[in-house]
Amino acid sequence: MAALTDRRGVLKVAGVVVGAGALAACSSPPVPSATGASSSSAASSGGAGSAAPSTPSGGGTPSSEVPVGGAKFFPDSKTVVTQPVAGTFKAFDTTCPHQGCAVSSVADNKIVCPCHQSHFDLTTGEPTPESPAKRALTAKHVTVTGDTFTVA
Repeated sequence: MAALTDRRGVLKVAGVVVGAGALAACSSPPVPSATGASSSSAASSGGAGSAAPSTPSGGGTPSSEVPVGGAKFFPDSKTVVTQPVAGTFKAFDTTCPHQGCAVSSVADNKIVCPCHQSHFDLTTGEPTPESPAKRALTAKHVTVTGDTFTVA
């Protein structure tokens, strides 16, 4: 009888350990303090084209930073600004409507989500027919003033 009790005890402890590990794996990462994030976390949040200003709002970003037929990503503000044709600027939230990953690159004139390969039109943000995403990226308002733009 003692061996049976010992086995049950071991299984209970193992269950608690596995449950605690699963809970820890599903928890949210720590939130940076109000004094700001460390420089290493700021540097690691970049992506394709994320140099210079970390946000497209405020004083404006030079329009020349967005290539024609391409995009510039602003990870800190979860924004991607595209220039599908010369002089036409569009902005979208980088959150993919499929499962919430951040879109992070452009290939073949499409914005690409790395998680499940959804592709979105540079002009409209609409997904391509073969994409897992069935809804468009959320549009943001772009204001062009001279040779700079801001996003609201």
